[in-house]
Amino acid sequence: MSSNTSPHVYDVLVIGAGISGIGAGIRLNEAGFDNWVILEKAADLGGTWRDNTYPGCACDVPSALYSYSFAQKPDWSRAFAGQGEILDYVRAVASQHRITDQIHFQQPVERAQWQEQPGHWRVETPDRCYHARTIIACSGYLHEPIVPDIPGLKAFPGTLFHSARWNHHHNLQGERVAVVGTGASAIQFVPEIQPDVARLHVFQRTPQWVLPKPDHAIPDIERRLFELPLTLKAWRTLLYGGFETFGVGFRNPKLLEQIQKLGLAHLRWAVQDPALRASLTPDYTLGCKRVLMSNNYYPALNRANVQVHATGLKQVRGRTLIGQDGSRTEVDTIILGTGFHVTEPPIAQRIFNDAGQSLSQMWSEGMQAYRGTTVNGLPNAFMVLGPNLGIGHNSAFIVIEAQLNYILSTLRTMRAKRLSRIEVRADAQARYNQRVQADLQKTVWNTGGCSSYYLDRNGFNSVGFPWSTLTMQRLLKRFDARSYHLSNRDEAVFGGGS
Repeated sequence: MSSNTSPHVYDVLVIGAGISGIGAGIRLNEAGFDNWVILEKAADLGGTWRDNTYPGCACDVPSALYSYSFAQKPDWSRAFAGQGEILDYVRAVASQHRITDQIHFQQPVERAQWQEQPGHWRVETPDRCYHARTIIACSGYLHEPIVPDIPGLKAFPGTLFHSARWNHHHNLQGERVAVVGTGASAIQFVPEIQPDVARLHVFQRTPQWVLPKPDHAIPDIERRLFELPLTLKAWRTLLYGGFETFGVGFRNPKLLEQIQKLGLAHLRWAVQDPALRASLTPDYTLGCKRVLMSNNYYPALNRANVQVHATGLKQVRGRTLIGQDGSRTEVDTIILGTGFHVTEPPIAQRIFNDAGQSLSQMWSEGMQAYRGTTVNGLPNAFMVLGPNLGIGHNSAFIVIEAQLNYILSTLRTMRAKRLSRIEVRADAQARYNQRVQADLQKTVWNTGGCSSYYLDRNGFNSVGFPWSTLTMQRLLKRFDARSYHLSNRDEAVFGGGS
C-alpha cells in the first residue's frame, strides 16, 4: 500500500471470537452489514471453552439453556454439557452461519484508540493495523487467569500451571499435588485428578456452597422428543423460568436461607468426618459467591490421599508450601484454581480515548458503563458482558443476546439516520449507575458477608446486575437515542443492507 492510499475502514470491528463475538458476527450478517471483521487472539474460536480444557470441565447451566436462542441444539449428550461438546457446538454454529471467513485469527489487540479526526477507531495488533467506524469488545471475563502474587511461587522448582492453561503433557500419576483455590474450576478437576495422585493437598481460603448437580446422560428417547416442534423451546422456557425464580433470592437474600438447608444437607450426607465437615461449612449467605454444583467434589475430599488445608497459601520455599496457618507441605506440582481477572479486565488496558487515556484509567475507581454496554468518553464503542451485567442465576447467553439486540438496534439507527458518531451522555451514565448501585445494596453480593469477584479491591460492586433478566432484556431492547450525543454527516456512514 502506498502512502497515498487510504486504509480500508470496516464498519464494525469485533474483538474476540468467543460466544459473544460469534453471536455478534451472526447478528451483523442478519442485519445486512457485510463490511465487518472479527479479530481473535488465538488460532481457533471458542473463547473460554477453547482455553479451559482441564479434566472435568463442564457447564453449570443446563445444556438446553446454554445455547443461542436462534441455534438451539436438540441432541446434547448430557443435561449439563462438557467443555468439548460446547466447543463443538460453538464451532458448528459459526460454520453453519458462514462467519469463519471473517475471523482474523492470531490477531491479539495491543491497542485500540478512538481518533476524533477522522472519526474512526485505530486498532493495532502485532503485525497489522485496522481501522473501523465502530468496535464491539467481546473479550469476556473468564479467560485471563489470575496468578496470585505469593512470595516464592514463581521460583517453585516443580511443575506449576493454572487450571485455564492446563498442562496436558505433565503426568500427575503418583505425584504430590497442591491445588490452590476451591472455586468453580477446582471443584470440577479435583475429583478427576484425585485417583491418579499420591497425595492431594487442597488449599481452601474460603469454603464454598456446593449444591447437588442434577446431571445425567440424556437417553435417545429424550433427544428424539426434543426434535419435535416446540418441545425444546418449551423445555428451554421452563428452565429459564425456574432459574429466574431462583434469582429472586439474590435480590432478597432471606429467601436463600431455605436453599442453604439443601447445601448443608448435601454436605452432611457426603462428609461424615466432623472436623472436615466443619472446615467445609461456609459462614456467609449462599449466593454471595458463585453458587457451585457437584456430586463428586465432597466424596473426593473424603479419600485417604486428600488433605484439605483450611488456609490460604502464604509462601513457597523450594518445594515447601507454607500456609497462612503456618503449616508446611512438600509437593511436586502446584495447580492454580485462582480464577480470572473480572473486575480489572485486561482489555481495558488496551482501549483508549482520543486523548490517550485508557479505559482502565477511566475505571480507576470502579468499572461503570451505561446499561453495561457503552461508556462515556469512548464514542462508537460497545462491550458485551460489560460492567454490572453479571448474573448468578441464569445463562450468560441471556445477557449476550440482550446486549446484541441493543448494539444492533444502535447500528441500524446509525445507518438509517446517517449518524457518524454516538457517545453516551455523562449524565445518563451517572443516573443509570446511581440506580444500579442503590439497588445492589440489598443484594446477596453486597450483604452476604463474603469477598468475591463481584466486589473490586475497593469493595465496589462493578459486576452484579441488581434486577431480573426480564428487566435487563427490556433495558436493552432498543437504542435510546435521548441518552446519547449524536453527530451525523451527509454521506452514508455504513455500507450494505437497508
